[in-house]
Amino acid sequence: MRSDGGADQAEGLRRLLVLNQTQVITVVAGKAGVGRTSATINLAAALARSGKDVLVLDENHGPNNLLDRIGLSAKHDLLDVAQGKYGLCEAINTTNGFGILSTARAMQALAKLDQAAQQRLENALTEASDGADVVLVDAALSALGQAEGLAGKSAAVLPSLASGAALLVLVDATPSGITESYALIKRLALKNARQQFGIAVNRAGNEKAAMTVFENMAKVARRNLSVRLEYLGYIPPDERLKCAMQLGKSVVEAFPDAASAKSYLELSQKLLYLPMQRDEAKGGISAIIQNLMRQVSQPAVLTRYCEASGAG
Repeated sequence: MRSDGGADQAEGLRRLLVLNQTQVITVVAGKAGVGRTSATINLAAALARSGKDVLVLDENHGPNNLLDRIGLSAKHDLLDVAQGKYGLCEAINTTNGFGILSTARAMQALAKLDQAAQQRLENALTEASDGADVVLVDAALSALGQAEGLAGKSAAVLPSLASGAALLVLVDATPSGITESYALIKRLALKNARQQFGIAVNRAGNEKAAMTVFENMAKVARRNLSVRLEYLGYIPPDERLKCAMQLGKSVVEAFPDAASAKSYLELSQKLLYLPMQRDEAKGGISAIIQNLMRQVSQPAVLTRYCEASGAG
């Protein structure tokens, strides 16, 4: 079983009709240490290797964020562009065949920006995505559960560009990884009316093991949440993944014949057909940004965001 909802021909046709539109895909995980950032880097490299123009938005503060992992530092970022200090081209780093824009500070400060700055931010992201086939977002996770003494609760996706984008949930093939991933899916389904999730299983010994993890999750999600999970693939344990990261490269670039590299190449192609949210299909990244701004303007959401991020 590849999808708990069966083949959706209408969705497939619609996806083909808008294939020339920039697709925004956010990579999320239920907890830290699952390999979300590594997966984002390798998926971006795999998509670039197949000829796609890719932009990665890094929502995480250092250390060990996406830029750190590949040995880069951002001299300027999206917040600098929004405040009119620097141009967009000065904020985008290029490596491994794809562009990277740090958005961490901008996401944290979004609610405090005046209207002109918010408009510059929207314009910058729209301009950056206009030339891209795929925009990948390495989503920020908060430690809100631990901060409130709720040990064992899953990390929460902060208000981010995940709000309207297609979602890829990276599931660690361990009992705790499965539990945390399901808790994250439940939270997004109940609070954000999210109905579709792409699933990739990380560190699974083989596809049979990965499918067992997926099918168990899909069954529970269908029964309890009425959401659709779509199996996209798995990433096997591979020491060359770690070796590639130590070189500041993707495994696709450093070790193209590695089993994990081949898995990322296959997964990257399936991502192109991941169903989009309605607002993304209608308005692209501009609609996603506007939706995000509406979210952070709501006092309750803003309070939770500030508590989770430590912002004043």
